[in-house]
This record gives sequence, structure tokens and C-alpha cells, in this order.
Amino acid sequence: MAHKVLLGAVIAVALLALFLAYGVLKARLGPTALPPSPGPGDPELARRLQGHVRHLSGTIGSRSVYEIDRLEAARDYIVAGLRAAGYSPVFQAVPYGGRDYANVIASIAGTTLPEETVLVGAHYDSVQGTPGADDNASAVAVLLELCRALRGAAPARTVTFAFFTLEEPPVFPSGTMGSAVYAAAVAARGEQLRAMLCLEMVGYFHDREGGQSFPLPGMGLIYPTTPDFLAVIANIKSRRLARQVAASFRASTDLPVETLATVRALPGVDFSDHRWFWKLGYEAVMLTDTAFYRNPNYHGPGDTADTLDYGKMAQVVGGLVRAVGDLAGAQ
Repeated sequence: MAHKVLLGAVIAVALLALFLAYGVLKARLGPTALPPSPGPGDPELARRLQGHVRHLSGTIGSRSVYEIDRLEAARDYIVAGLRAAGYSPVFQAVPYGGRDYANVIASIAGTTLPEETVLVGAHYDSVQGTPGADDNASAVAVLLELCRALRGAAPARTVTFAFFTLEEPPVFPSGTMGSAVYAAAVAARGEQLRAMLCLEMVGYFHDREGGQSFPLPGMGLIYPTTPDFLAVIANIKSRRLARQVAASFRASTDLPVETLATVRALPGVDFSDHRWFWKLGYEAVMLTDTAFYRNPNYHGPGDTADTLDYGKMAQVVGGLVRAVGDLAGAQ
């Protein structure tokens, strides 16, 4: 009996390894995308992005579940930015620990397919004790500027922007995360969510060869080991969405983009707000600089505004404008 159990375990591990390898190779060796258009990120856009990050990570600082005033200051900063861009943001209550926190939601109504939605989200809280510049002020800044860039667009599908609260521990990975509450509401109302793009740490890039690490040995033989690329992470169901997003980026920016479609057992692939959309069966991808596989300041006091590359972040905004337009059918 013991030998049969051991044999079964070995077979299971082997199958999992093959499945992981399939996901890696399938994403990496998929169809080539549209050719890139050269050009650096917009300097003025880069300046605005830096301003957002410095305010969130410096003026406000650590924005954890335990620091209510700071978390609310970040929320109010987001609301002010959305209103300045011409939106009318609303709050979604997120109950936790005997009080209500808030997701901040804004949207552009679809013109011909308003019942179908494309969602772009980023969390605005941080771990206690870290300025949270890359994690996740970088993504909040990019999302604010995406909202600004798309204001006045006329997409066929409704485009929703969600600034989630309570993504970080100790709330992660529970069903009381802001994104979990939002995803449950999407399912409850039967919303036709066509794509969810999760922005998670999108500001740390550099050109040091060997500075990129990976969750599995051998991935460096397939993916670049210079951490100058944006990663688009998908589960197997969302692999086509990952390819679509990457194609949009490559058609609109020269920022290197890599895709990975795999199973949730791979460490780190579901460590953000997209996890709850995967759980409920929606197609979702995470756009990321790969977090702790690259950034040595992850969840630490060194995660400051001066460690980020705002030119690259401006390119992320540009790629997202194209990706959201392609997915939503912008007119």
C-alpha cells in the first residue's frame, strides 16, 4: 500500500510539472504580435505619474488596514483625481473588522454593448510599515492616468475602473478583500464581464542582466533575465486574453512584454486582486513587474518613489489605452 501511495505521489508531481511547463511554453511560444512602435514614454505623463506616487507613498505613506486615516487619505486622493478628470466615482462598501472600508469605482458607459464590461483594477492599500511606492502606488498612478486618457472615449462595451481596498495581509487571501467583494457582486448581478485587467506593481524596471528571478528553475532559459519587461500573467482559461493584451502593448509601445499562462499552483501567479475573478470563472490577467521576483524592496521600507522608472510607467499607460480600447471596442 505504501508503495502505491508513493507511486501515486510521484506521478502527480510529474503531471503537475508537465502542466506547468505546458503553460510556460504555450504562453511564451504563442503567435507573434503586431510590430512595436518605437518611442519613449511621454515625459509630461511620466511627471504626473511620479507626482501621484510621491503623494501616495511619501505624503501619505504606509496605507494599511490598521492605518485608517492614511487609507482614507489615499481613497480621497483617488476620488479627487477622478473628479478632476470628469468622472463621478462611487464607493462600494467593504466590511472588515467591524467597520466599512471602500472600493472606489468609476466607469464609461458602453455605446452599443453597455451590458458587457471590461474591468481594470488596482489596490490602493499597502502593507503596514512600507511606503508602498511600487506596491501599489505605481498601479494606482497608472490607473488614474488611464482614466484621464480615456475620458471622452466612446467604447462599445462599458469600461469600469476599480480602485480596490484591503488587498494586502492580513486580509489577503480571504473573501473579505475589496476585490473579492467586488467580484462577488459582479457574479450576483449577472454582469457580462468580458475581461479583467489587474495592475499589480508596475514601476520597477532596470537593465541589470541577471536581476530577474523566477518561481521555477529553468524559466530563465525561456524568459529574459534582465528585468526590463512587463509580465502579463494568466490562468489557462485566460491565456487568449493574455495574448490579446500583449499584442495591444506591442502595437502601441516598445516596452518589452512577456506572457505566462499557467496553473495557480505556481507561486505568486494569483497574489493579487485577479485571484477572485479566476475563482469565479472570469477571464482575468495580472499586469506586473513581477514583484518579489525582481524588486528587492518588496513589502519593505525601501519601496520608495525614487526607485521607480516613470518613463516605463508612462509606456504602461500607453499600452493600456490601446489594450482597453481593443477589448472594449473604442470608437
